[in-house]
Amino acid sequence: MDLLAVLVGLAILVGLVGIIVPVLPGSLLIGVALLVWAVATASLPAWTIVIVALVLLAAGSAAGYVLTGRQVTAAGVPRRSIVVAGVAGIVGFFVIPVLGLVLFFALSLLATEYLRQRELRPALTTAWLVLRTTALGVLLELAGALTAASLWLVAVVLDL
Repeated sequence: MDLLAVLVGLAILVGLVGIIVPVLPGSLLIGVALLVWAVATASLPAWTIVIVALVLLAAGSAAGYVLTGRQVTAAGVPRRSIVVAGVAGIVGFFVIPVLGLVLFFALSLLATEYLRQRELRPALTTAWLVLRTTALGVLLELAGALTAASLWLVAVVLDL
């Protein structure tokens, strides 16, 4: 395995972490790393794998956003609640590294929904729905990224 493959592999690992901990643009980082690998490798199999991998990355990202957006919109959760929770999650990430992201996101989402609905049970229901669909969106994006990374790894191992 050459230095380029090691560096691309590290970038892919960082991208996978970036999907789970959304501080880095995970899928984008993986896609760029794969493009660099294909340019440097300059072979038809490498470009074929990169094209398939980019489609998988795009499909995983899009599926996560579309599914989350549709379910949250259908539940009537206003965009303001999501934006406030997102900002709180980013702040939480720096207050309590990694764990604060999820904790601040969930608690601020519940608080904004409680303020909007003035009842705890409906606020809990909508907050739980947003958390579930967000987690499912992350899993869909991660599945596409892991499949793309696996294709690249097979290509590197087989020296394509």
